[in-house]
Amino acid sequence: MPAFIFAIFLSAFLLFQVQPIIARYILPWYGGSPAVWTTCMLCFQVGLLAGYGYAHLLVSKFRDKPKTQVIIHLSLLAISFLLLPITPSEALKPTGSGNPIGGIVLLVATTVGLPYLVISASGPLLQSWFGLASGGKSPYRLYAISNLGSLLGLISYPFLFEPLLGLFQQTTAWSIGYGFYGLLAALCGWILWKKVPALEVKAAEKSDPPPLKRPLFSDRFLWAAFAACGSVALLAITNQMCQDVAVIPFLWVLPLSLYLTTFIIAFDASRWYWRPFWIPAMIIAVGGLVWLINQDYADGEVHLIFQIGIYCAALFTCCMVCHGEMVRLKPDPHYLTAFYLAVALGGAIGGLFVSFVAPAIFNAYHELHFILLLIFSLLAWVLFRSKKSTNEPRETHLGFLPGWIIVMLLLAGGLAKHVIIQKEGTINSRRGFYGVLTVGEGGVAEDSETDHYKQLYHGRISHGRQFMDEPWIDWPITYYTKGSGPDTVFKFHPARAKPPTEPMKFGFVGLGVGTMAAFAEKGDTVRVYEINPQVEDIAREHFFYLDHTEKRTGKAPEVVLGDARIMLEQEFANDDIQNYDALFVDAFSGDSVPIHLLTEEAFMLYFKHLKPDGVLGIHITNLHLDLSDPVRVLAEKFGYEAHLVVEDSGDFHTNYSEWVLISKNQEFLTNAMVAGLFYEWNREEPKPILWTDDYSNLAQVVMWGEVGDAFKKIFSWDKASAE
Repeated sequence: MPAFIFAIFLSAFLLFQVQPIIARYILPWYGGSPAVWTTCMLCFQVGLLAGYGYAHLLVSKFRDKPKTQVIIHLSLLAISFLLLPITPSEALKPTGSGNPIGGIVLLVATTVGLPYLVISASGPLLQSWFGLASGGKSPYRLYAISNLGSLLGLISYPFLFEPLLGLFQQTTAWSIGYGFYGLLAALCGWILWKKVPALEVKAAEKSDPPPLKRPLFSDRFLWAAFAACGSVALLAITNQMCQDVAVIPFLWVLPLSLYLTTFIIAFDASRWYWRPFWIPAMIIAVGGLVWLINQDYADGEVHLIFQIGIYCAALFTCCMVCHGEMVRLKPDPHYLTAFYLAVALGGAIGGLFVSFVAPAIFNAYHELHFILLLIFSLLAWVLFRSKKSTNEPRETHLGFLPGWIIVMLLLAGGLAKHVIIQKEGTINSRRGFYGVLTVGEGGVAEDSETDHYKQLYHGRISHGRQFMDEPWIDWPITYYTKGSGPDTVFKFHPARAKPPTEPMKFGFVGLGVGTMAAFAEKGDTVRVYEINPQVEDIAREHFFYLDHTEKRTGKAPEVVLGDARIMLEQEFANDDIQNYDALFVDAFSGDSVPIHLLTEEAFMLYFKHLKPDGVLGIHITNLHLDLSDPVRVLAEKFGYEAHLVVEDSGDFHTNYSEWVLISKNQEFLTNAMVAGLFYEWNREEPKPILWTDDYSNLAQVVMWGEVGDAFKKIFSWDKASAE
């Protein structure tokens, strides 16, 4: 029946299209953290569980009253239209530095909660209606169609919707699509309504059907357990990818698309999941992942494409095994909604584990290690358990037991090695919503401590280093050393260039270990914007830049906790204009890039808080992203000059750095230019990449390298190229 096929397909398309739309919409509100996507995924997994629970309750409670099912579902659908469009309200923006998870949950629930519950229920509910209306045909293959719709909904986002539509247009288009789904759902209900009299007559003529075999508790447990393992694998590997590569919707969508593809393959036909192929493939792929995470990046960066490929291969094979084993145990269609409810329950448990349990018990992203070991252990149980109580063919697997034990030991050893490497030289480690922070210590020798230093890492990205001994303790090093962008500003700014020097007021976004405060002199005013409270705690507990600045200048640096963009907006709204001589935005050296700090509206805000002759410094050093073009375009749009400063001395205390200095102050620009500190741009004219709050595409600036040139052309497709 085409109506059911189209309705199920469209509901699944909308179900998974809304996830990146909402996450992308609110990502700037929460500092661009990968945890925004993980938290949104949790909300949607719980929403899916609620939808499946509602469908199961509706079908089981009114199994003999299909018309009642139709009335209830269409009534709920009509009510959900009152919440359209699904554009998040600006009133839901965070205003402080507290844990954002509660705010994200509230935002998702109030914005798209009821529509999401309705379309979540459509999969099992419409499949149940199809089974009734078609005279008892198996509806399981419709689950493959549902997952195909989900897959296309995801894939179309980074390739079509994100490049071509602004955020408001995306939420509006989704709301229109939801309206079409409502019409199709009503048509399906009408078809079932017409079939009800014939179904009742047919049921009266039938003799009592043979009793159905009730699923065993162990089978029900395995449905949920394998679903939970697939969910945790998805979220854990996505977290790892976003931490090591970049937080872009493509790297949300790609893993989730692979996850859904495994559902499509597993549910289409049981023959597609063949253990002798998929289990060895998983062992090889997971072995590649263990090799990757144990790489020493001091010896060179593994190519971006290969990193993504290894992560995706491990995810795909793990999920294929989990979902293949789950489908091997699927029950009679009579228990269809119970089966889907268990699958959704497992997914929600996985999301809850990654979002709440893992951060509480692990101080790093060790849920990846945990879930790999759990998947292999769970699979071992299934392979070697007694077959007496199952309907599967009796098989003998005990001959493979020694080999499996060896595989488990190798896996555990490789994962343990990674944990040990992470802890080497680490004196403190903390995990929060914004990622994993570790403090490392080095340079301590038995006969000398003159090179003793501590260093802060966010993931595997350095966020500052400080020598612990005089006379170097207050030196600005790493990205801020002699010849860097900040050094250039303070050396050639008119307030400092000639004696007598004048007090300066400067601010910086991104505290790190507080190195920027080392440039402050007596009488200077320093203001810092930091979104992560844990960073301030570490900067004060393990480093001395902030404390020594107060002793040197007579003023304590003021640390403003919260998203810098929101804090600056609040200051402007309260007529608290900062009038900075210099403002440094240092939030892009990691891979979780807060793109909302690189939009037209953001730069307009910076210039409002900057003196007319002030200097704006943008730190664009990044392993995988070239942010020079959007920064140059924004500077030119507001009539400022933008110049590149590169520091690449190779000294131990110096990190390679790229800063863009933006100013109208001709005295400063001339002094720095005469000193030969400005580098030539790679291109005379920047690429026309203009980001706004409504439209941005981080994939436009990913440095894919030669291997990925073809991909880059696709991912960078935008409004301009389309026109």
